[in-house]
Amino acid sequence: MKNITIATHNGNFHADDVFSIAALKYIFPTFELVRTRNLDVIQEADLVIDVGGEYDPEEGRFDHHQRGGAGERENGIPYSSFGLIWKKYGLTICNNDQDVANSVDTGLVSTIDAIDCGHVEGVAQGISLSQTISMFNPTWQEDGDFDSCFDQAVEFAHVVLSRFIASANGGISAKAIVAKAITEAADPRLIVLQQYTPWKRTVLNLSKEALFMVYPSQSGHWRIQTVPVELGSFEDRKSLPKSWAGLSDEALQQETGLTDAMFCHNGLFIAGCESFENTMKMASMALSE
Repeated sequence: MKNITIATHNGNFHADDVFSIAALKYIFPTFELVRTRNLDVIQEADLVIDVGGEYDPEEGRFDHHQRGGAGERENGIPYSSFGLIWKKYGLTICNNDQDVANSVDTGLVSTIDAIDCGHVEGVAQGISLSQTISMFNPTWQEDGDFDSCFDQAVEFAHVVLSRFIASANGGISAKAIVAKAITEAADPRLIVLQQYTPWKRTVLNLSKEALFMVYPSQSGHWRIQTVPVELGSFEDRKSLPKSWAGLSDEALQQETGLTDAMFCHNGLFIAGCESFENTMKMASMALSE
């Protein structure tokens, strides 16, 4: 079976064409990549990315530089070549999980599209993946080969994309676990997780009553953690008891009467014991404070 040929432009590259090729590696394990602006070569390619002046997904054409562009999302962010590739292949790449595909689009793809198309309102400041990819290009002081540098950038982008997919999948799975824990809580102010699961976004979205979370740490010990008033805030709905602040081991054990109490952060947002039973007693003390 003949490998397909994928064409993109040569010379200086950007995040959209790099991530497009990285994404297509999920769809086509092997392919011939041609980086060129030769229209005759482009016309013969099976897929054309970010060059050629045409968007026709059925014919394998994914450019956005033509007059009028290639459309935009409902939020106004135009599609770059990466967005167009994700629009066609993203669901397949994410094993037909629409929630995961949407999450990756929101967290990664649309941001790269926005930066590439100059639609940067609302995009976080600071170094971006788009800038990071650009730095793979040879500088004016280097005699680097653009094609080999492009290959390096694609390998980096492929790793980043795989981690975004894994993170999105984990976040969606975590949402179901945390939502179930909220529903099953004996006291709506205290949510117990039997394994550590990212919980903040789900708890803040689904529970106005939750004050504390109890969960096992990676070491096997147990933790109690406060629920913030909003995502990213250092203010808690309710802090741990002030008398615990900064105490650890024997000092905290004497203060709480719990023989395996381990520590309480000076910021009063997290504490823990070796056992689940005593961590729950910590929670009871904190609720009654």
